[in-house]
Amino acid sequence: MSRVVHIEIQADDLERAKKFYADVFGWTYEDYSQVSGSPYWGITTGPTDQMGINGGLLPRPAAAPAPEQGTNSYVCTMAVDDYDATERRILDAGGAVALPKTALPGMAWQGYYLDTEGNTFGIHQPDENAR
Repeated sequence: MSRVVHIEIQADDLERAKKFYADVFGWTYEDYSQVSGSPYWGITTGPTDQMGINGGLLPRPAAAPAPEQGTNSYVCTMAVDDYDATERRILDAGGAVALPKTALPGMAWQGYYLDTEGNTFGIHQPDENAR
């Protein structure tokens, strides 16, 4: 069995995307452009002693799908402690609702959003009382 060990997010505007994910989730970045030979920011999504994966942020090589066309890549979902507070940060940072907050009964709250680059991502707050 193979595990996901790295994610990559494509962006039209790397600085705008970095700011969005830093503002919403507190992610940090390291410039790996000299290693990769092109613009590439390593993403640290959290402390190394916690479960999770890190990734990279790179320029989008082709046009993003138009609105309502759906996604053309994997959709990553981030675990959050407070769904509503995270949603406020997403919207304040320039993101948009793709699919609103939905109860996964007895399990969690789940919803999907668009970042400032048009990429879809999810947020998930475990809650056995979700209805």
